[in-house]
Amino acid sequence: MKKEVCCCLRGRVVEFLIQSAQELQVSPIVKYSALSLFADRFYPSLSSRQGNNDAAKTWLLQPPLRESNLQLFALAALWISTKIHDSPPLHVKCFKSLADNTITEQHFTTKDFLEAELVLMQVLKFEIGMLRSIAFRFLEDLNTKLREVARVGEQLNIEACMDIMDLLYEKGEISSFNTSPRHLAASIMVAAYLITVPVQKSEFPILLWVKFVTSCNEEDILDTVRSILMHVFEA
Repeated sequence: MKKEVCCCLRGRVVEFLIQSAQELQVSPIVKYSALSLFADRFYPSLSSRQGNNDAAKTWLLQPPLRESNLQLFALAALWISTKIHDSPPLHVKCFKSLADNTITEQHFTTKDFLEAELVLMQVLKFEIGMLRSIAFRFLEDLNTKLREVARVGEQLNIEACMDIMDLLYEKGEISSFNTSPRHLAASIMVAAYLITVPVQKSEFPILLWVKFVTSCNEEDILDTVRSILMHVFEA
């Protein structure tokens, strides 16, 4: 199942997923789990020669791959994520209603959502257990610990870290770092600290602290932080 999908299309669909998460008012863990399912795993598989044969037969993945179909898969990823994290999860009617209002290229039925969910799971080989180790979970943990040990933790809120992570997803740079979720979370926190904490209150040794808490290599964190800051200021 080899599909050539341009980077600009990926960016638009990821932005659509993030905006849809805001419209549906889902929790951050639901949004980032959906991004992990769609952007980190499902989307890259569309250019792989090792796609699932059953999934490749569906009309939703027939070339040329339409942006509206990818938007449907993005909503399916959000739907799966609510089933994992929310009780009760959002009903499929919520996603269909959103699709009716935001996807103009074509109209999708409830049956289409069910098919997209199945196809996405087939492509991922039904392996969704790894969502426990997404970077956002480590970010939440680091944010909580920082608030416990230093007043400066009040200056650095989790929203600043999420804004950076969203930007990296939209620009397609998350996968390019090729780091562990823990390392990525540590690097995003340091970058957010440098951007948001006033200079007169930034005496806390944030780099040494995240190194101690996460056991990540200091130089590796610095390299990733530099790359993150370049993308942030370019944006």
